[in-house]
Amino acid sequence: MTDITAKNLKSILHSKRANIYYLEHCRVLVNGGRVEYVTDEGKRSLYWNIPIANTTTVLLGTGTSITQAAMRELAKAGVLVGFCGGGGTPLFSANEIDIEIAWFSPQSEYRPTEYLQHWVQFWFDDGLRLAAAREFQQIRLERISQSWIKLSRLKNNPSPVDIRMLEQLLKQSAQGIKLASNQTELLTEEGRLTKQLYRLMAEATRHGDFVRSQRGDSADTANQFLDHGNYLAYGLAATATWVLGLPHGLAVLHGKTRRGGLVFDVADLVKDAVILPQAFISTMRGDAEQEFRQACIESLTSSESLDFMIDTLKAIALKIGRLVQVQPHVRV
Repeated sequence: MTDITAKNLKSILHSKRANIYYLEHCRVLVNGGRVEYVTDEGKRSLYWNIPIANTTTVLLGTGTSITQAAMRELAKAGVLVGFCGGGGTPLFSANEIDIEIAWFSPQSEYRPTEYLQHWVQFWFDDGLRLAAAREFQQIRLERISQSWIKLSRLKNNPSPVDIRMLEQLLKQSAQGIKLASNQTELLTEEGRLTKQLYRLMAEATRHGDFVRSQRGDSADTANQFLDHGNYLAYGLAATATWVLGLPHGLAVLHGKTRRGGLVFDVADLVKDAVILPQAFISTMRGDAEQEFRQACIESLTSSESLDFMIDTLKAIALKIGRLVQVQPHVRV
């Protein structure tokens, strides 16, 4: 059998790749030229292939190890690798940390610089950075509206959302975003709307009273699913920024409190639209963690969330970057 190497793989655009992997209690290695993960079952070792050319992100959870050869092949294929805790919750270490995950980005001297150049043109100006943050939030509202309305109109949907109430909440939030004079007010409005969305989905799924807890300290299944699903969104967001060559520190909304704030900014585009409703629906159905994770991945893939993230970053970079040309006072 001929060995398969990364150079022989056909390149698939990151936005079109279908797979996100979360692995635990296994070893990741190269076997016969393929990247595989190995699980032990009794006296047998089972080998499972990872199609790296069609994968965006690999999250390594509890009890995992990876070889240098596997990291080399993953990097060649442009796959981001993240070390995290069990179930996708955070693991702190001494490595470079973004959003409480140890991210290992593929090294490449040939990523595009076009969007980075547009981004840094406006990023040093407080007013333009706020304008970019507003764009993120407005686009987030549009995505929530599209996703939740589509979900509620599915046949045999056991948890239809009150569309009239949803539209009212989104309209109020759009007004709040428009009136926000700084990033703190935008973050406050973002949090306010998310709490309302929790309540709306909790009512639709008959979950009862719901309070969002800090990561990892709740026995409530919906909270656990939210934690886990959000890290899938972070993996896609980290991939989107890497593809366009945008450093995670050049955030427009979360940057003053998080070194990896741009990943948060981008992940917010889909967290409330896709992950939030799925967490409550899976809780209502009694899904296991693996079933919830698969449902999230299918929803993120079918909604072309990575495509959406990349296109949004491109559009904002070009739109706000052009404003520099009509504002000569901007510091660059």
